[in-house]
Amino acid sequence: MRLFFLTCLTMIAFAANSILTRLAVDGGYIDPSSFAIIRVLSGVVVLSMIMTVKVGKIELFQRDRAAGAVSLAAYMAGFSLAYLTLDAGLGALILFGVVQISMFAHAAATGAHPNGRQLLGAGIAFLGLLLALWPGPGGQSDAIGAAFMVIAGLGWAVYTISGRGSDNPLAATTANFILCLPVVTIVLVGLATRTTAIGWGLGILCGGVTSGLGYALWYSVLPQLPQNLAPVVQLSVPVIALIGGAVLLGEPVTVIVAVASVMVIFGIALAITSRSAQGGRS
Repeated sequence: MRLFFLTCLTMIAFAANSILTRLAVDGGYIDPSSFAIIRVLSGVVVLSMIMTVKVGKIELFQRDRAAGAVSLAAYMAGFSLAYLTLDAGLGALILFGVVQISMFAHAAATGAHPNGRQLLGAGIAFLGLLLALWPGPGGQSDAIGAAFMVIAGLGWAVYTISGRGSDNPLAATTANFILCLPVVTIVLVGLATRTTAIGWGLGILCGGVTSGLGYALWYSVLPQLPQNLAPVVQLSVPVIALIGGAVLLGEPVTVIVAVASVMVIFGIALAITSRSAQGGRS
């Protein structure tokens, strides 16, 4: 029961990143560039404190740190800029779909031969993602906002792939946050135009609590989850974000978004459960 509660809490924290960012940026409390910088800074502070207490030191310069820092910066910048125009739930769905499809494509390109069920699932998810991204009449996403979220999704996919095989993923995440801070600051500081106390508070909450503590919590429960269950539980994140955006921000959940969500989540579930059944190939 404790594991179930902590896992649910982690998924809520991940979904809250979308809701908090949308609230801060679209609400006019802060510009997206300042929000991204504050989010990373807050994450650095919280994760560094956790790692200092646990191990007493943080090893910054190791293999794949550069790729991790740059891809994390791409995710942070794209994520904040996307929520100028995207709803929280739709943004989370696009992010989730791009990440999972990118990782599937990478696996297929590097020697993992997908079976028919995996290809079917990936195809369904891709069609659902196209539906969510459709900018024309009846479409739900703003083209510029969707493009920024695609960049964020590609950044997170590269970040995840580059970090695979890490002996201590929490330590790697902490180091990447630290190295990401100067990158995202240099890239975005010239675009920072507006901050308020509420904007600072939302940025700190998003970076320190739902990101920093959220990642720490995830890495504490992940070893306790069955291998085939860990990717499945993450399917709940865009659903929680859609519900949270509708309830807390008053965002409409249209038929198109609902259908796209079902297609993306069902397709990915089909693919990843098949992968687990085939011995955990990736």
